[in-house]
Amino acid sequence: MVMEMEYPNPLDTDKPMTSLSNKVYFQCTTETLVEQTLERGQGRLSDSGALCINTGKFTGRSPNDRFIVNDETTAASVDWGSVNIPISTTVFDGLLAKMTSFIADKELWVRACYAGADPNYRIHVTVINTTPWANLFCQHLFIRPEEGDLQNFQQEWVILQVPEFLANPIVDGTRQENFAIINFSRKMILIGGTAYTGEMKKGIFSVLNFLLPRHNVLPMHCSANEGPDGDVALFFGLSGTGKTTLSADPLRKLIGDDEHGWAKDSIFNFEGGCYAKCIDLQADKEPQIYGAIRSGSLLENVCFVPNTNMVDYSDSRITENTRAAYPITHIALAKQPSVGKTPSNIFFLTCDAFGVLPPISKLTIAQAMYHFLSGYTAKVAGTEIGVTEPQTTFSACFGRVFLPASPTTYAALLGKKLEQHPDVNVWLVNTGWTGGAYGEGKRISLRHTRALVAAAIHGQLQHTSFMPHPSFGILVPQSCANVPSAILNPRDTWQDKNAYDLQANKLASLFIQNFEAYRQQADEAIRKASPQVLQAVQ
Repeated sequence: MVMEMEYPNPLDTDKPMTSLSNKVYFQCTTETLVEQTLERGQGRLSDSGALCINTGKFTGRSPNDRFIVNDETTAASVDWGSVNIPISTTVFDGLLAKMTSFIADKELWVRACYAGADPNYRIHVTVINTTPWANLFCQHLFIRPEEGDLQNFQQEWVILQVPEFLANPIVDGTRQENFAIINFSRKMILIGGTAYTGEMKKGIFSVLNFLLPRHNVLPMHCSANEGPDGDVALFFGLSGTGKTTLSADPLRKLIGDDEHGWAKDSIFNFEGGCYAKCIDLQADKEPQIYGAIRSGSLLENVCFVPNTNMVDYSDSRITENTRAAYPITHIALAKQPSVGKTPSNIFFLTCDAFGVLPPISKLTIAQAMYHFLSGYTAKVAGTEIGVTEPQTTFSACFGRVFLPASPTTYAALLGKKLEQHPDVNVWLVNTGWTGGAYGEGKRISLRHTRALVAAAIHGQLQHTSFMPHPSFGILVPQSCANVPSAILNPRDTWQDKNAYDLQANKLASLFIQNFEAYRQQADEAIRKASPQVLQAVQ
């Protein structure tokens, strides 16, 4: 609907919306947004009924162009550096003024929504977009207020997303033409020069990562599901580790697939939908995601089978980062509202291409904090020109780029939660290689990984014996139903035991080197949870 004058201008609540633009559409339905996108020639429908669009130059986030305003609110509380790049209030105010003037003659789509399924911790967000499909993304990914809630909606945060507006780096103080700027004092996010919708989602995630620890709520980059008896499992992991695959369980309800908060006695989803990677998507491997991509869903940067409207999910000509956005209700077993109890099991997923880590191991609280700070996985050889061996990737808290505060802040809060809830089990799960490193060994069977995760969730691993790993000290179960015992201890799967020991020492050294950034702030128990470099077998 086109707004009349009674709705306030989100950028200046003392003025009516018509002072911002006289072409404003407020709280449009999914059907209307799809229709408007097609009418403007900005998208097309797939054979499943999903709306397919192209985000243009940017098909992913641009972390080097994401800034936080450095002012009295943030100066002493943000961990400034290459992740959190400071920018001045003057630069922000100048860009806001220019963007406001720029959109005066543009069509605008405005949406009131929430971030946070728990009413005690949610924030109220107003989003302003210059395309209907970007507003559709927000309709799916943020939480949709009930009709009655809109009458008393109290705006807290504003996202102004104007991809057509390009900054002048020399004049405007940005690095290049695109930018995403968070202002915690003004409670605003400005996004310009990029149409990639994920900037909005992750901008609000960064906001919650800044705000929630002050309320003793741990923000987490993880998926969550719930069993028939109400037990909750969390899955942390970087790209390629199996987070989405393992959390999509046909016997468990999905609480959420990406962003959650751990409050005093509950886990709650930050979002109202899913933003799933869909490169190489297949119905038999990811049936829930495949089935969720239907009428009303948004597909970004996909290619089509020639002369058809069938999506070719294997085609990466535009990007490897093809995405599907849809409301969580498109998942048959989604839980509504997206809230669960304190977790019973937490899984840290890693794709260890070195072939060193066990397929599953249990962590102490100190080890959990250490591996949370590490956020390890590995890229395999052959993925890039010149890469001849596995490359380590460490991303603190499994989402370093979204953390305004120091990673030790979040690790300390995790430790506090685990001490308050001693029955919570934390597991390290390797979905990578065994019997050798990448190129020599083989990938751990998904069937075996699922069996190990299921055994952990159902308490079956509590009844087996555990042995500490020689280098990493993590506790390795010695038996598990439906899993060959021979694969549980990774050293036993290598023909050349000395080669394994050398590889374990190499990986341990990389962990130790990465942890140096946090060593001074970590307590003695966490420092002792570090892996050890041992003398290799001769």
